[in-house]
Amino acid sequence: MPYSTISGGVRMVLQGNSAKHPLDKCIKRDDLHLLYVGISPNKPQRIGNPSKQNLRLKIKDHCQGNAESSTLKLTLGCLLSNKLGIELRRVGKGRRMTFHDGEDILSQRMSENAFVAWIVHEEPWRVEDKAIGQLSLPLNLRDNESHSFYRRLTSIRKDSKRKARAKSSIPRVRGIL
Repeated sequence: MPYSTISGGVRMVLQGNSAKHPLDKCIKRDDLHLLYVGISPNKPQRIGNPSKQNLRLKIKDHCQGNAESSTLKLTLGCLLSNKLGIELRRVGKGRRMTFHDGEDILSQRMSENAFVAWIVHEEPWRVEDKAIGQLSLPLNLRDNESHSFYRRLTSIRKDSKRKARAKSSIPRVRGIL
């Protein structure tokens, strides 16, 4: 089944090892570790229209979008900012934050090191909840407060956002970031 039309659990798996996040309890296959689980569409709200998001759009957001639209990309950018020479910055007049010129660098890094697998499920939020509750997923934040990396990752992200707010914003060029 093509992933462009299905709902399902999105699994982002990264290569290698890093001292920045603990891998010892993560599911490992060959030299790959399962670090993050996400879903599409999100759990429907009681009021309002159902999400039009699908798996293809969600994966595209993570891989080609920016840190404002992808919590995974924000997390990876914050963790890899020193290594990649990128920094989170405010863009435009509002509170929008991206890695600006570094988004392409981060996308390239992800295309070389991130792998995606999915499962088809009518209610993917149930799979995500169960995975977060039972697996070691260091890059998931929502509902993952008991993970040993949660506080450190939250602190790294908050620090990156604080630094971005302290600097002048970068003008937003229409159609770019």
